[in-house]
Amino acid sequence: MTTTGIRLHAPAAGWSIAADVVVVGSGVAGLTAALRCEAAGLRTVVVTKARLDDGSTRWAQGGIAAALGEGDTPEQHLDDTLVAGAGLCDEEAVRLLVTEGPDAVRRLIETGARFDESEGELALTREGGHHRRRIAHAGGDATGAEISRALVEAVRARGMRTVENALVLDLLTDAEGRTAGVTLHVMGEGQHDGVGAVHAPAVVLATGGMGQVFSATTNPSVSTGDGVALALRAGAEVSDLEFVQFHPTVLFLGADAEGQQPLVSEAVRGEGAHLIDADGVRFMVGQHELAELAPRDIVAKGITRRMLEQDAEHMYLDARHFGAEMWEHRFPTILAACRAHGIDPVTAPVPVAPAAHYASGGVRTDSHGRTTVPGLYACGEVACTGVHGANRLASNSLLEGLVYAERIADDIAANGLHARVPQPLPHPEIPEHPLQTPEARFTIQRIMTAGAGVLRSAGSLTKAADQLQRLHTDAREALAENGKTAEAGVDTWEATNLLCVARVLVAAALLREETRGCHWREDRPERDDSAWRRHIVVTLNPDRTLAVHTTDTTDFPPTTFPPQAPQEQ
Repeated sequence: MTTTGIRLHAPAAGWSIAADVVVVGSGVAGLTAALRCEAAGLRTVVVTKARLDDGSTRWAQGGIAAALGEGDTPEQHLDDTLVAGAGLCDEEAVRLLVTEGPDAVRRLIETGARFDESEGELALTREGGHHRRRIAHAGGDATGAEISRALVEAVRARGMRTVENALVLDLLTDAEGRTAGVTLHVMGEGQHDGVGAVHAPAVVLATGGMGQVFSATTNPSVSTGDGVALALRAGAEVSDLEFVQFHPTVLFLGADAEGQQPLVSEAVRGEGAHLIDADGVRFMVGQHELAELAPRDIVAKGITRRMLEQDAEHMYLDARHFGAEMWEHRFPTILAACRAHGIDPVTAPVPVAPAAHYASGGVRTDSHGRTTVPGLYACGEVACTGVHGANRLASNSLLEGLVYAERIADDIAANGLHARVPQPLPHPEIPEHPLQTPEARFTIQRIMTAGAGVLRSAGSLTKAADQLQRLHTDAREALAENGKTAEAGVDTWEATNLLCVARVLVAAALLREETRGCHWREDRPERDDSAWRRHIVVTLNPDRTLAVHTTDTTDFPPTTFPPQAPQEQ
């Protein structure tokens, strides 16, 4: 394995911490991995971009899926997951998830998470794509907040070392290309400030998603693809990034709304809410056997089609028949969010439209969370374990975070990585990777929303690729001509990471000439199993071009993206 040698332009580390394991991220995946590593006697440091409880996990409303109910089985859960994944799930990865999942949830409960109960048993609900009630929830619609609370309390109770308000920059490697820790920038006051490093032979990426690559998303502002970008610069493989799930029912706040948007959980439909158009017609009936509870890609497409047919900006979610008591007790968080924006779902339908929600792809890993860089692991939304395929089944994400985080911790402990004292290569003296300006963030988001959103085509994706390439080229040319780049800082590092993941997403979406799961090509409306039942894998070349290929190289040899002009003879 050869590293790219590419790092973000940043000051040299002014301080360092030594550890056996550094976990980057404090959602369900990161904190579960950290707790299990600590329990195995490993010196563990948790680095997180904001506060410990500020990641994507706490925004999860619906719940966590596992075969915990009477009559349900892991095999049934597996079947539903494979159907939702549209032919691209790794069946063995899913089998690990559904068989180890129930006990992982029980361990989460032992850690202190309190789920809703009915008559002394877990209260389970349904969501899209599930044929059984298998979604455990907490606080009605505040599952993620409860899981986050329990894990954060457990971490603090154990006195684990944490570094909050810290943006991870790059992976440190030794002369043999093995992991040697990370560099990071700490924002604000605390024990550490500015750029520093955690030296460790094992790094666990649990940095969450990249929803901020689009203008409107359910993701918090910290979800800027930092983990995927770091992994690419380190030489790791990234897979399936074209499969971005757009949640069907996000509170519509206007066509120009940007940033994090309020989510209206799929569990609302699981409890019987209907999708309707302005005339009150339930347009999902007849489109799928599960109607409003079809897998998310099907519902998002159904809503988008109806919007196009009627030249409408949104559809409606009608749950007036719930009554005030059910809204107040089952969905208090959603009720409060709607009312804060002047909508009362007790008396009126809720305007909804799809928005970027979850990255089914990410840093490619094996069944133990190992990436293609020795000592670098990934779990949670930043990872591509093969579980989600072309479309994540509702509420499988929290379960995946639990199961694969535990597997990572067990692998680190079993393989004795902590016995190696890392010797990181020195920091480069000159800028290697030019930075984007802070304003580029909004440019990237608008390019991606217009060209690579719910509806895509060769034309829209080609235009997006050209625009993104221009941003990339302009920054490189400025660096080459006068040695200048944007000033190093959080805004410029985030914008640079967003551009990196945007380029990969568009490259993969252009190559996949079919419609599958949450990748919807208007110009290629049919699924093509004969040519495209395969994964697109992307790596970053040392010259910062993208190497794009598929897992089957017989028909699709590695190609460079964008295409290079032929050399003159």
